[in-house]
Amino acid sequence: MKKKLLRSGPYADFFSQGVLVDKLLTLAGQVGTDDAGNTPESIEAQMKNCYKNIKDILAEYGATMDNIIDEVWFVTDVEDCMQNVNDIFNAREEIYGCKPEVSQTLVGVTALVDPALKIEIKCTAYLD
Repeated sequence: MKKKLLRSGPYADFFSQGVLVDKLLTLAGQVGTDDAGNTPESIEAQMKNCYKNIKDILAEYGATMDNIIDEVWFVTDVEDCMQNVNDIFNAREEIYGCKPEVSQTLVGVTALVDPALKIEIKCTAYLD
């Protein structure tokens, strides 16, 4: 099996941000820090940063948000997510440029790699 790997960021020695096998691209979970390493407080702002990071990885493979077929959200506070669900999903629709045509799973977790993080998004994309 031939893999095309994208290694970047502070953990490049430990895992790939993206792995392409044939036409299937899996992305490592992306967190809500910005390019300067800052983490906003709100889950919506963190989600926007997650998708910015996702877009950057997709671009490395010549892909866009249209290529995403599945996403998994890991959130540390499901109640917070659901209380803000309308704002979150409206912002998500703006990011995709339409109602996303993806399957999605939401998983509540006790913690992420940094205590300031509220969300991590993992995606799978298909490149045609």
